[in-house]
Amino acid sequence: MDWQVWGEFFKQNWLIILVALIILFLVINLVKTVIKWLIVIIIAVALFIYSGISMDQIKDTVSGVTEQTISALQQEATEVMKKEAADAKFEKNQDGSYTIRTTNLQVLGTPGKNTVGVTFRGVSLGEWDVKGTMKSFIDEAKSNAGTSGNPS
Repeated sequence: MDWQVWGEFFKQNWLIILVALIILFLVINLVKTVIKWLIVIIIAVALFIYSGISMDQIKDTVSGVTEQTISALQQEATEVMKKEAADAKFEKNQDGSYTIRTTNLQVLGTPGKNTVGVTFRGVSLGEWDVKGTMKSFIDEAKSNAGTSGNPS
């Protein structure tokens, strides 16, 4: 159940929901027969059907905003990647994979695999292809690991 979608639905349709609740309250208090429950069920079904139309629209809107946000984060992560490449720390893990860390980024990859997992400021941005900026970032992190040593 997506609470963000339900929250948006309640914000947009609060008046209709309030009127339906008042009608339900009146029906339950005034009518004392089987008809009461039929009316309650009809009102509930009508609200559910009405919300189904709006829910699809809300879901599409939320999906669009989510995609735009992820795209903006990916662009920002790429810019930060270019700026922080010189300070990137390359670590080889015991299982053969590697981790590259900067102040804002974490890249997890496996040698020979064409994708890496990217986390930007604690938010996973999914799998990215190893090409272009990402390849340069990985190569620079590797060279940083090769040139960093303990000063004597």
